[in-house]
Amino acid sequence: MLDERLGTLLLALAREAIVSQLGQSAIKKPDTQALSRPGACFITLKRQGALRGCMGSLEAHQSLAEDIIHNAVAAALHDPRFPPVSIEELGETTIEVSVLTAPEPVTVANEAELLAMLRPGVDGVTLRCGCRQATFLPQVWEQLPAPTAFIQQLKRKAGWSADFWSPDMIVTRYQVQKFTEPPLR
Repeated sequence: MLDERLGTLLLALAREAIVSQLGQSAIKKPDTQALSRPGACFITLKRQGALRGCMGSLEAHQSLAEDIIHNAVAAALHDPRFPPVSIEELGETTIEVSVLTAPEPVTVANEAELLAMLRPGVDGVTLRCGCRQATFLPQVWEQLPAPTAFIQQLKRKAGWSADFWSPDMIVTRYQVQKFTEPPLR
């Protein structure tokens, strides 16, 4: 568990990474042991309450600090759903950092078993089959509170039909600890 003080550092690092990439300043990495350990995160950007970018890592493959820097820049400049964030826009954009637990494999024989074991509002879920995969962070439960709708939309995100299921489906779940900048005035 990370405390609020560290959460504030994570948010500042994410914002600094974006500002630095936009050529406005140099990045200063905080020297904190918790940030030097391997970690996985997602960075979500919102402008006026609407999604403006979201990119992340499902598994730890570098230090948490490096993952935050990489994913903050990716969310701001490389999310294919949006044009790059400008420095002017950044002042109107709030940042959310979600630090993920290690993914936990879930063994289910079918979608009904998956729906029965889900914990709405708690679990992030990844579905993988063949070369396709998709994930929803636990925060997505706020928009899709019914497990059936949550899984159907997750399958659509992966490019499958809402009723798709395969015996080769690989399911993992994870939780997040999220930190969000205060709303802009």
